Amino acid sequence: MIITIGSDHRGLPQRRVIAETIESLGYQVDDKGAFTEDACDYPDVAVKVCREVSSGAATYGILVCGTGIGMSIAANKVSRIRAALCCDITTAKLSRQHNDANVLCLAGNHFDEIQFRAIVTAWLSTDFEGGRHLRRVEKMMALDAD
Repeated sequence: MIITIGSDHRGLPQRRVIAETIESLGYQVDDKGAFTEDACDYPDVAVKVCREVSSGAATYGILVCGTGIGMSIAANKVSRIRAALCCDITTAKLSRQHNDANVLCLAGNHFDEIQFRAIVTAWLSTDFEGGRHLRRVEKMMALDAD
């Protein structure tokens, strides 16, 4: 499984922790940057990551910016993306179980290393439940056609 990751300059240290966590779970990391602490625009990185997921080149994506808000808004502009801004293990699991989220967005300013590892692990370890949730996900995905 390939997990594509990206961040703006404010998420660079956290992205390294996320990459280590992904690799420790046995998955491959595809890192789309940013690779320096020079200021950059989060939508540029979000699009790179989300196009990989949308095309099927990557199974999931994980994005980090200062608050996670900008990344989540930008990510959800890409067709076939269901990006979820998660603030804890519970929301991470529910975003997968109920919404079949394929991109996880995180706030670089709000978590320590242990929390990042726990949230990423929970998100990657949780499956979509389907059932009644599938109908809702299909309705969301139909909005791509509008």
